[in-house]
Amino acid sequence: MTFTPSHFTVWTEIPVSDLDRAIAFYNAVFKTELKTDNTGPNPIALFPTDDPDGIAGHLYPGKPAPAGAGPTVHLACPDGLEETLERVEKAGGSVVSEPIGIPAGRFAYCLDPDGNSFGAFAAA
Repeated sequence: MTFTPSHFTVWTEIPVSDLDRAIAFYNAVFKTELKTDNTGPNPIALFPTDDPDGIAGHLYPGKPAPAGAGPTVHLACPDGLEETLERVEKAGGSVVSEPIGIPAGRFAYCLDPDGNSFGAFAAA
């Protein structure tokens, strides 16, 4: 039998060297408010969803992979792709690709201030 769940990705974790700086970066780029949670063994900052069962992830104090060498997490743009990419650079990250079109929409590869790779994705 082949395993084919409704959602293969169930959570993401992004290691950051400075949690407060990373929260400020992701809040500015994605026009959101990550929620800090101190109930576990270390603090985390949760990406919000409008659905209590929504799939998201969190930032945590950790050691990021060398710039661009870790996995890439794609995150939903709150508005147009170009507007989001402008905020990436203003907030201290970098855009490392031109926009790429796929059937589901468009995205561009970026790096956060720690060098974590992420895609800014705008649905079609």
